[in-house]
Amino acid sequence: MTNTYQQLVQNLEYLKLKQMTAHVNEVVDFSISNQLSFVEMLVKLTNYEIDVREKNMLQSMVKVGAFPHLKEMDQFDFDFQPTVNKGQMYDFLSLRFIENLENIVFLGTSGVGKTHLATSIGIAAAKKRTSTYFIKCHDLLQQLKKARLENRLEARLKHYTKYKLLIIDEIGYLPIDPEDAKSFFQLIDMRYEKRSTIFTTNVNFKSWDEVFQDTKIANAILDRILHHATVVSIVGESYRIKHHLASENE
Repeated sequence: MTNTYQQLVQNLEYLKLKQMTAHVNEVVDFSISNQLSFVEMLVKLTNYEIDVREKNMLQSMVKVGAFPHLKEMDQFDFDFQPTVNKGQMYDFLSLRFIENLENIVFLGTSGVGKTHLATSIGIAAAKKRTSTYFIKCHDLLQQLKKARLENRLEARLKHYTKYKLLIIDEIGYLPIDPEDAKSFFQLIDMRYEKRSTIFTTNVNFKSWDEVFQDTKIANAILDRILHHATVVSIVGESYRIKHHLASENE
């Protein structure tokens, strides 16, 4: 029995099943005392390995997503922003919109929680093994411009198209030159009705022609974004101003 047990431990170590190796002794004792079958014992033992691998995989997916923070939906202050429909936000976490190839647009002034909500949905998607990536609009445009100058724009566009969920944050905070606007349109067009995208913006849609400095391009972009989209307009005060005033009063 002792030699067999030692051989089992050596086999687990050889196979690099670290969690099974660490827990084999307690599982064997538990199985004997509770009269578990051989199959039940194996299930219990392998669960240790699977649980850790799942946890590591989720952490990796979240890290790859490049989120600006790890704030999730339960950390959002719905009482402070009553115009945000809590039920709708939690429905987004079901990822039905991704299955339906739909977009989400968070529209509102600076500091009302657009990025928090977009990130929360992105983290939920990453945790469910949905390829997700977060990027600020300015950084995205810089990446596309660099690729264009290096004659590899098509490859870069394909890179951003592959994600099942792409989050583009802060559209409209800086004006976009015509060449960058064309690249942005190409990306939106490639993702259109094939992938889901979440956008955050502080600019009303009627003013997007000013952002993209081209009415035709702006309209073409909006047409593809809004065709299958849920627009969430947030009307409220800034969290940052709220916290700043609170700290002043302390």
